[in-house]
Amino acid sequence: MEKDNKRDMISRRIAAELKDGDYCNLGIGLPTGVANHIPPGITVYFQSENGILGAGPKPEPGMEEADLINAGGGPITAIPGASYFDSFWSFSMIRGGHVDMTVLGALQVDQEGSIANWMIPGKVVPGIGGAMDLVSGAKQVVAAMEHMDKYGNSKIMKKCNLPLTGYRVLTLIVTDMAAMRITPEGLLLVDLAEGVSLDDVIKATDADLIIPDNVGTFN
Repeated sequence: MEKDNKRDMISRRIAAELKDGDYCNLGIGLPTGVANHIPPGITVYFQSENGILGAGPKPEPGMEEADLINAGGGPITAIPGASYFDSFWSFSMIRGGHVDMTVLGALQVDQEGSIANWMIPGKVVPGIGGAMDLVSGAKQVVAAMEHMDKYGNSKIMKKCNLPLTGYRVLTLIVTDMAAMRITPEGLLLVDLAEGVSLDDVIKATDADLIIPDNVGTFN
C-alpha cells in the first residue's frame, strides 16, 4: 500500500472515534489528516496550540492562506464560527482538561500506554513542545503511527526505550496494520487493517497483545 493511502487509512480509523461536538487537537504530521475524514453528520472543533479553535481540513491547492496555519506551520482552513486566541488561552484550554481528544505521532508506544515522540538520543531537537501538555490534559490520547520503523523493527513495544513524552497516557493506538486499545488488562487488539493478517500483526509487534475472539477490520 502506498504511503499516502496508509496515512488516509489511519486517519479514517481515528476519525471514526470522534463524536459530535468534540474538541480535538491534532499533532504535527500524520495526525493532521484526521481533519479530512470526519464522519458525515457530526461537527468536530479542531484546536491548534498556536491559537485556533475551529480549524478545518487542508485547503485545496492554490487556496492556502499564509496566516492560517497549524502549530506545525502547515496550511489549514477554518470552519464558520472559528475563533483565534494567543498561546496563553490555547494552553489554558489544554491544561484545563477541555480537549476531548489529542492525536499525536509517535516514535514508540508500549503496552502500558506510554508514548515517546519527541527525541532520539544523540539527535538535536528543539524541545518536547506542547505534547507534554496534551498527553496530560486531553481526555483521550491517540497515537497515529506506522507499526514498524524503516529498519523493520517494531514500534509497538513491551516498554518504550526512548525518552518518554507521557507515562501510561494513551487510550488508543492506530497504525498501518492495526488498531489497539489500552485497557487495564493490557493492549487489546481491536481491528486489523484491510489486507493484514493476524499473524502479520503478531510478528510485527514487540508488545504482548490481548486477542479477542472477534477482531474487526478497517480500510
